Amino acid sequence: MVSRKSAKQCKLFVLDTNVLMHDPTSLFRFEEHDIYLPMMTLEELDNNKKGVSEVARNARQASRFLDEIVSGAKNGIEDGISLKGHRGGSASGKLFLQTEAISGELPANFPIGKADNQILAVVMHLHRQQNKRKVILVSKDINMRIKARALDLAAEDYFNDKVLEDTDLLYTGTRELAADFWDRHSKDMKSWQDAGHTMYRLTGPLSSNLFINELVYQEDPKPFYALVKEQSGDTMVLQTLKDYSHLKNSVWGITARNREQNFALNLLMNKDIDFVSLLGQAGTGKTLLTLAAALQQTLDQKLYSEIIVTRVTVPVGEDIGFLPGTELEKMSPWMGALEDNLDVLNKTDEEAGEWGRAATQDLIRSRIKIKALNFMRGRTFLNKFLIIDEAQNLTPKQMKTLITRAGPGTKVVCLGNIAQIDTPYLTEGSSGLTYVVDRFKGWPHNGHVTLMRGERSRLADYASEAL
Repeated sequence: MVSRKSAKQCKLFVLDTNVLMHDPTSLFRFEEHDIYLPMMTLEELDNNKKGVSEVARNARQASRFLDEIVSGAKNGIEDGISLKGHRGGSASGKLFLQTEAISGELPANFPIGKADNQILAVVMHLHRQQNKRKVILVSKDINMRIKARALDLAAEDYFNDKVLEDTDLLYTGTRELAADFWDRHSKDMKSWQDAGHTMYRLTGPLSSNLFINELVYQEDPKPFYALVKEQSGDTMVLQTLKDYSHLKNSVWGITARNREQNFALNLLMNKDIDFVSLLGQAGTGKTLLTLAAALQQTLDQKLYSEIIVTRVTVPVGEDIGFLPGTELEKMSPWMGALEDNLDVLNKTDEEAGEWGRAATQDLIRSRIKIKALNFMRGRTFLNKFLIIDEAQNLTPKQMKTLITRAGPGTKVVCLGNIAQIDTPYLTEGSSGLTYVVDRFKGWPHNGHVTLMRGERSRLADYASEAL
């Protein structure tokens, strides 16, 4: 880890530029430890401050933080500037800036003109000078850390942005009930009917481990699927789910093919849940289920005025350059998945005939708006069904910007697969999708499901497992 409260001695962390450009608040994340900024880090910050990209914005924000810290310094810069009192007072260490020329002796095969090597030279100098305390380089660049270790210097990744160290611990939204669940929790059980659902008030040890809107199930001896409606201490209220695998409960002609899809449709069709996140590998039905639920509630039930679809435009291979046309035309190549799913949904109404399906398709397209992420700031969506596709490529900050667009009556659905991240410096642990799944769990108006089984085709399923 980057910082540990239990450390007996204050450490000195030397920050690489990419750490500040990734998270400007990293200046205040090292608790009681000191941080050191080489002059080359400041130079690289200056070189990257121009533009409207996320990196440029972060470089400017980091410079503003540094200006705030330095201008409020009471002592000389050489003695270190206290970080106490800045950004809520979470940091109690000092900030040191390079104030003298350092000519560290790197091996002859290290080009001295390279920025990374100049930072390594500073780390080596500090390592020799401050031999009584640990000097550690913090960098997001793997090669930089490898070079540091080759020189016998301590180097670490920046971990503070990671929501979880191990994504296997990520909240799945579902929980299997033990075989003895009813024996341990049915004492003083109360049961009643409410709006077509059976409700159970139970008392027992499992209650303290559950979250509101977590989905629980038991397959044997008799299938039981429920949602945690209330939870307090050792008491919980379970609400049985609607069976969307039955044709009579189909959503825009779509029925659930497995348990997790049934769970997902229960969350998507629940008007009391404002935020839904669906994780799953390719072919698990995330987009199809969400679009079916969106069309049903927008066109049939009139709960929402329109559907808005957005996604991050990060290419998988080489970029094909600038795209011509309007915002809609520019976004069209990125919306192939949407088009494929609309074709499937439009074919579910077999009785309508070719003319009827064409009319339905025109109606659907008139109610679906495709928006680019670039123009979201400052907007407010009222009574909209907002779908954020490929959400694993969003940073936590971008995710916050998007979700805070939601006005009264708006439902936000995030879809993604954290195993397919294309954004540089984002990992499974630091993705915006992982961030919202972890932070929203337990909120009464949030629902989450991790879809397990692929339903695309036997070829796609085998490819997901074998390749």
